[in-house]
Amino acid sequence: MFRYQKRLQFPVDIKSKNVRLAKLLIDQYGGSQSELAAALRYFNQRYTMPDNKGKALLTDIATEELSHLEIIATMVYQLMKGATIQEIKEAGLDTHYAEHKKALYPTDSNGVPFTITYISTTGDPLADISEDMAAEQKARAIYENIIDLTDDPDVLKPLLWLRQREIVHYNRFKELFEYYQSMFNKVQDKVDNNSNMNNTSLNLNNFNIPFDNYTLTDFDITKRN
Repeated sequence: MFRYQKRLQFPVDIKSKNVRLAKLLIDQYGGSQSELAAALRYFNQRYTMPDNKGKALLTDIATEELSHLEIIATMVYQLMKGATIQEIKEAGLDTHYAEHKKALYPTDSNGVPFTITYISTTGDPLADISEDMAAEQKARAIYENIIDLTDDPDVLKPLLWLRQREIVHYNRFKELFEYYQSMFNKVQDKVDNNSNMNNTSLNLNNFNIPFDNYTLTDFDITKRN
């Protein structure tokens, strides 16, 4: 269940138009490492986490990614506000304008539409969380690239905040990976010491790991820095 609050997670108040920057920023709206891709990836992967601790973390981060998507959308809208047809052409957004006018549409900065093939789900917790850690690092790097391209303080403030959240997410995923890795190692030791289990799959989901006493609030990333 979601409870929507009618405010942005971080305030956005961009006063200066910059159509070119809007074109670059749209990458984080519908590109391969976008907030949209992250939200969908984590919402899908959460169901095959082996316990509620993993499900809770992926649900929390996926939900926050949706709020980041809203921030990016607001930034793009404000950067485009009042843009003339000539400015749109000069920024290379004339093809976007032809189909969508000034409406938002999930693409990368080159105009390539969002595709679900940007995300992956293997059903293996360690493999999926490894991908999630990499995704957060890639998103951080893209935010840093965009930060290099502007000196507008109204744009820099939310970008720096979004970058920091990517770092927080990476650290939370790293903690979860190490937690599951330790469980995997215990299972491996058990298999190694029991000849009757030599043909047993080592997928964590095949074992009864007694960690289902967690609730969503036990791993609430909003309460951690």
